[in-house]
Amino acid sequence: MARTNYEFEKRKRDLEKKQKQEAKRLRKLERKRQQAADASTPPPSA
Repeated sequence: MARTNYEFEKRKRDLEKKQKQEAKRLRKLERKRQQAADASTPPPSA
């Protein structure tokens, strides 16, 4: 009977966690850029 490779499973979980954190960081960065772009453009004059 095969034994569970806990090190592989832990590494896989850690990699998934890092990917999730990186995606979250990129979303925050994009949101910050969008807000800065919106704030820097003057409102249209009527």
